[in-house]
Amino acid sequence: MVGAAGHPHKFFPDNHIGYHGRLHMVYNVSAVTGAMMMVKKSKYQEVGGLDEEHLAVAYNDIDFCLKLLDKGYLNIFTPHAKATHYESISRGYEDTDEKVQRLLKEQDHFLTTWADFLDAGDPYYNPNLSLKNECFSLKFKD
Repeated sequence: MVGAAGHPHKFFPDNHIGYHGRLHMVYNVSAVTGAMMMVKKSKYQEVGGLDEEHLAVAYNDIDFCLKLLDKGYLNIFTPHAKATHYESISRGYEDTDEKVQRLLKEQDHFLTTWADFLDAGDPYYNPNLSLKNECFSLKFKD
């Protein structure tokens, strides 16, 4: 697994069609990055917004999207919005012991909170694909 969540199509060129044409389709996903998220205020409030207490920096966007799914809402990817996302540019990288410890604590909270969902498998990601990278490669038995 790439951490606790990944970015499929990361590093794909802008003109690429993506995995089975997905970079040109609107489709459901379990979560989207907070950098490109739009949600109705009432839905944000209904699920309690972002968890600033336990997920101050990492995984709060994924946690939020999963809370929406849990309430029966859908998270949708659209190719009609374009942006350049400079990962971690505003908050910096986990490059100190203190930041690494915070990240591991947040990751543990996320993995514990969503253990059942993660064990069941992402309903929008092919179970035959690897979780060890973000390239849509086949999963092979270890």
